[in-house]
Amino acid sequence: MDEVIDDKQELMQILEKDGEKLEFASDRLKDDKEVVMFAIKQAPWTAYYASDRLKADKEVILESVKSYGQTLYYASKELRDDEEVVKAAITNKGLIIKYASFRLRDNKDLAIIAVKQNKEAFHFLSDRLKQDEELKELAK
Repeated sequence: MDEVIDDKQELMQILEKDGEKLEFASDRLKDDKEVVMFAIKQAPWTAYYASDRLKADKEVILESVKSYGQTLYYASKELRDDEEVVKAAITNKGLIIKYASFRLRDNKDLAIIAVKQNKEAFHFLSDRLKQDEELKELAK
């Protein structure tokens, strides 16, 4: 399948079987929130194909990061600084804290979640938190 799909009904039928096919949607449909949310429910990582506008939509990114934390990498700068979005992402994949804003990498509550999920997340915390005894102990 190499052709671009611009018919919403046709695309929705295809996505029902394979959410990954969002890749072949037209730019117009990659900017359609209903289409993108449907694809994410089938294959959470497909948020990658969403338009820039939808990568800045909290509902879209939150839906994806809940089961595919790596989506934080593609999220808008604003959403990488949103505590709720980052918390959902690191609960799923602690290492992804490296894509959170500097401000949130200095948030102890988020740091604890990330390091408990993956000890390697410690390396991506703020310098201040790397000195924190509780976090150093968790990272052992």
